[in-house]
Amino acid sequence: MFVNHAPATDKRELSPENAEIVRATLPIIGANINKITPIFYNRMFTAHPELIADTFNRGNQRSGEQQKALAASIATFAAMLVDPEAPDPREMLARIGHKHVSLGITKDQYQIVHDNLFAAIVEVLGEAITPEVAGAWDDVYWLMAEVLIDYEAELYASAGVTNGEVFKKAALAEKRQLSDRVTQFRFTCTGFGDALPGQYTSIGVRLPDGARQLRQYSLVDFDSDGFTIAVQRDGEVSNFLFDSVEVGTEVDATLPAGDLVLDSTPSPVVLLSQGIGSTPMVGMLSALAAQGDRDVLMVHADASRADYAQAEVAEQLVAQLNDRAGHDRAQHITAFRDEGGMIDLAELAAQQRIPQGAQWYLCGGNTFLQDVRQQLQQHEATLAPTSVHFELFSPNDWLI
Repeated sequence: MFVNHAPATDKRELSPENAEIVRATLPIIGANINKITPIFYNRMFTAHPELIADTFNRGNQRSGEQQKALAASIATFAAMLVDPEAPDPREMLARIGHKHVSLGITKDQYQIVHDNLFAAIVEVLGEAITPEVAGAWDDVYWLMAEVLIDYEAELYASAGVTNGEVFKKAALAEKRQLSDRVTQFRFTCTGFGDALPGQYTSIGVRLPDGARQLRQYSLVDFDSDGFTIAVQRDGEVSNFLFDSVEVGTEVDATLPAGDLVLDSTPSPVVLLSQGIGSTPMVGMLSALAAQGDRDVLMVHADASRADYAQAEVAEQLVAQLNDRAGHDRAQHITAFRDEGGMIDLAELAAQQRIPQGAQWYLCGGNTFLQDVRQQLQQHEATLAPTSVHFELFSPNDWLI
């Protein structure tokens, strides 16, 4: 599921009266949003227990990451509506839209969110939420919801499926341990022949307590017969895949989604990852190796050499790319914390190891992403990226 444009936000605006109310109340809503969202989720899951059992990831709820993501999206969208200088959150909304279609979210569920969210706002802020204030923020919510609903409808249409009908049965064909914490799973499943390098699928498993839990995994490889993912032991779904899914076992898998995809323009590429963030980078590297016509730098940071589960396949793909090109067009650089290694982009640039005018793709933990983005900003003139794209494995769009 993919379209070549971000969600359309340019035609969404509040009435002058509602804009003034939102501008005046944004500070109090923003200051209390992290109190509002836990109450909202508690209300919604009490009224609709099937959502926490079968759609929302319980681990993200326990960690609070889902609440932060919702708070960030609403506050950011509201700021855009009332402040001409505020950035347009199209990138954030595209990411949310792709996450939603990978879970099979449909238009009717936005009403459920609305009703429970506004009940939570009234519970926290009480008399401060007059009918006028409630009406203004109601407009904010539905303007944002309409942007997402329209965008998600386009994503579903791109795959030729009815809205929400993205789940398929996938049977495990091969299970191979890559490291102490990472195992590779190959599933047979139709519908993945049109996937794009960098996309992911949501894997759903039925846990012993009866809940069907979902988690997204990047596609390491894919074709018309199925797909491959690399899974790190971490969380309910991943642990279940490790311990309870054997060859022949069927799981749910959604059609591929994700806005972090390899651009087809013939410019150089820098792939920068940390830990299990190497998975979408390896998927992109596999596509680049098959093409063999672009300069590629892959940089990976990890705790130790033993922890870099995809080192072997990355080396093989770099060698394949260079063989196909007939000369060295690809490099593979690693940095391991237990050896004192760190990624210093300015130093790599001084060594002339970073291709100029490259597209940059990033994937890793929160601290890693923040550090790399700071380095890119600090040394933008030297590094000269033409574009920077990144993937977040948890719902932490507040980082943007």
